[in-house]
Amino acid sequence: MASAAAASKLFNNVFFSAVLAAAMAAVLISGFQFQVGEERGWTIPTGKEPETYNEWAAKSRFHIGDTLYFKYQKDSVLVVTSADYLNCSTSNPISKYEDGTTTFQLDRPGFFYFISGQSGHCKLGQRLIVRVMHPSEVEAPELAPSPGSGGGPDGHSGWESDDWGHWVLVPPQSSLLFQTS
Repeated sequence: MASAAAASKLFNNVFFSAVLAAAMAAVLISGFQFQVGEERGWTIPTGKEPETYNEWAAKSRFHIGDTLYFKYQKDSVLVVTSADYLNCSTSNPISKYEDGTTTFQLDRPGFFYFISGQSGHCKLGQRLIVRVMHPSEVEAPELAPSPGSGGGPDGHSGWESDDWGHWVLVPPQSSLLFQTS
């Protein structure tokens, strides 16, 4: 009987772990959309903005599956190498977008470099570096205490296991309604 209970507990633990892993994967895959430049969009900075594109990016946490939304007029977005970013070189982009609204998916960890494709705009500050976190850097959400972990003030969580590995809610030995002696 004890081996059946152990097998049942093992199954429950494996099943719970699989469900948790699937839920976390769904969150990572779904991603979040960031609007570059917020309301003003992807434009040459005027100097009156509260922060540069890179200051904005440094305050955000980008994950695999997130997207960047660029909104612009009479401009373009170039994905470039770090060297082309530093030199504001538009001659050999990895990717070029010119449609006025570009959604770029962050599909790997590491750095992505973006510059404007218009002459002189990059040197005026229209450029962006985004660092996408590696999955190992992403903190898992805190889990609730497991059943039987003694979460109550008297060390009683309210949960107990039966002989088949099922968790059942058991009222505390003393309560406001019924006092045991």
